[in-house]
Amino acid sequence: MSLKRIVQFWRSGFIVISIMTLLSVSGCSDISSEEVPFVDSEDEVQVQQQNTKENEEEIINTCLHLYENAAEENKIADLEVVRSIVNQFGENGYSAVDSKNQVDMTQADQVVEFCEIVETQGEAEITIIEVGYSGGFVKYDLNTKDGKVNVVNTCYKYENGNMQREATISYQAENWSYTKEGYLMFSGVWFSEELYLLTLSGAEEHTALRVQPLDETYRELSRKYLLSIGFEQNNMFLVDWSEDDFGELNFYDMFDLLYPKVYGTNIPYVADDNLGVGAVYQIPKDDFERVILPYFNIDSETLQSKTIYNAEDKTYEYKPRGFEEVEYPEYPYSEVIGFTENGDGTLTLTANVVFPYVGDSKVYAHEVVVRPLENGGVQYVSNRIIPSEDNCEETWHTPRLTAKEWDEIYGGK
Repeated sequence: MSLKRIVQFWRSGFIVISIMTLLSVSGCSDISSEEVPFVDSEDEVQVQQQNTKENEEEIINTCLHLYENAAEENKIADLEVVRSIVNQFGENGYSAVDSKNQVDMTQADQVVEFCEIVETQGEAEITIIEVGYSGGFVKYDLNTKDGKVNVVNTCYKYENGNMQREATISYQAENWSYTKEGYLMFSGVWFSEELYLLTLSGAEEHTALRVQPLDETYRELSRKYLLSIGFEQNNMFLVDWSEDDFGELNFYDMFDLLYPKVYGTNIPYVADDNLGVGAVYQIPKDDFERVILPYFNIDSETLQSKTIYNAEDKTYEYKPRGFEEVEYPEYPYSEVIGFTENGDGTLTLTANVVFPYVGDSKVYAHEVVVRPLENGGVQYVSNRIIPSEDNCEETWHTPRLTAKEWDEIYGGK
């Protein structure tokens, strides 16, 4: 089932929790697609899955002690722990990378060679390990012949001193590319009997693994300034804007995003339980500006002009996103590929937008100017989309309703 179809289910009111559970973790459901193989023959499936099980013990023993130590220190999700696990796999001859592409892939030359064999329609096989941040990893067993790539995807999770195999799915890659930006991206569809009964279709599987190394400074800048904003329900990196002209930057979306960072808790201004009713809040001026002003060099008057402000009682009108403003649950991320230190103390970051869901390692490129602050904070100065005929239109973002649209849906309720 495509994500577009799922969103249509949401908006029609037909949410099936079982479906969302099956699709919530990429490839790591409790359903195995072994019943419906996506390869040339059932014999090939059985051989590939047998090979998968034979090297399972060896792979688990490679890293089990690191997971044990990390669990004892409560550092399973720590970047440096994940890095040590990736490197341990590499020292044992495996190609490995982390699920957030924040660690250089080990034994990357093996993957490059495999991709070359796919291109020349030769025959080869490889195992790639993707280390996660929740105490486990995914093992991709790939084999290729005549230009086709078969995938057996096995998920493992560390619990109570043991590494348990949670699920195995298999499919033939429908899309496969080794991009000029240095990513291996592939996708396909897998089936299971239970999933088919619920959706009458299969589940899409999308994988993006950075093969080529990236300067660690670039990754640190991405984590510090870009990944913390991201693309979910905001347009900060989708439109051109600057301190001189904030353009179409939506400060209500920024309020949603930045509120937990400022107050350390979830935003309390939520949609009405009745989906047919549009909630409206009047947020005190100081409370609203306390969220926005630390992150932007903007005065109260300018912020008021970009929002709905009630001068009489000194409040900002706020309408939380509702049922009609949901987005596809798949987002790209920005990856810094270069930066410049400016004379005024700001940094200009050049970044590619990577979108695993569509197999694109450069949807477009953009420049983000940030102003690091002495207290460790940051102000966002501008965003500029770098023009290119290769730029793709974003497909994941749903803008907030306009005043007219809101009135048409919720007016009088």
